[in-house]
Formats: sequence, structure tokens, C-alpha cells
Amino acid sequence: MAEKGKTVFLDPGRYAFTRVLEANWGAIYREYLGVKDALMDWYEKELYGAGWKVFGIFDFPTGAALADGVRRCPLTAELIKMHIPGHGAAGFSVLLPATRINPHLGYQGTFLRCHLGLRVPSGDCGLQVGDESRRWAEGKALVFDDRVRHSAWNLTNEERVVLLVDFVPGAKLS
Repeated sequence: MAEKGKTVFLDPGRYAFTRVLEANWGAIYREYLGVKDALMDWYEKELYGAGWKVFGIFDFPTGAALADGVRRCPLTAELIKMHIPGHGAAGFSVLLPATRINPHLGYQGTFLRCHLGLRVPSGDCGLQVGDESRRWAEGKALVFDDRVRHSAWNLTNEERVVLLVDFVPGAKLS
């Protein structure tokens, strides 16, 4: 349950980088298609069992570049480096059909999380943070506080793909 009065989904328009990501979502999705063969299971299997795949571009939680991810996704990496000061982890997060991620708390640091919808099937596919639920939309950013208990699901017959970026609100480019 979310803390009383705590905002869990934030207006993506508050963060200039979301407009840049949204303007480039098609090209970002094409980079994902080029790395789809290299997806790995998310390591916290107790949260989901099977069906949650990832491909990293920047490491968790420091945001250090992952050489293979930056090499294979140069546009996405450059957009993140140039427009998201204080970014942490970044990469592609995929929910295969019939996948549920159990309720859990994210990293308890200063990060917020942005999901940019890249491939969102119609049907029962969504994200719940605290008591609020949302659907992703292709080409649109969702910003939320993953330090609050949250879960996700894709109960369709198609994969759901987002670009996931952790960021520190208010950080400035140096």
C-alpha cells in the first residue's frame, strides 16, 4: 500500500528528457530489435518465475556504461548520456506473454524510474504502483517511484517492451 498522500506516478512532462525519448522512440525500438537475441533473465527469479528479460546499457545502480550495450545501442546510449543527468541503470525490459512480476519494492536510493513504451500489446498488460494502475503506451513515457510497492503483468499473447531508465530528479548535466 502506498504511503498516504505520496505521489507514485509523476507527470512525465516535468522532465525534459522524456520529450527527447518520446521523439526518438521508433529508433530506440529498432535498436532493441537488434539486441533481442541477447536478452537475459532478470536475476531476481523469486519475483516472477519466468518471462522477465532484460538487456542492459548502463549498470545498476551507478549508471556505469556496459560496453556491449553501448556498442550495440549507440543512439539510445547517447540520448541517455546527453539528456538524463544523474541516470542510473538503463536498458530494455521485456515481459513475455503470460508473465507476472510479483509486488516488490525497488532500490531505496534517490532514483525515480522512467519506462518508455516501445511495444505494448492490447489486452491485460499493466503496472501497479501503490494503489494506482496504469498501462504503457507505445512512444509514451511513464515516470513512477519504484521505491513504493509495485508489480507488473503481461497477460497477453505478445511481448511487452519498455526502455527502463532510473534517474535522480533535479540532477543537472555537468
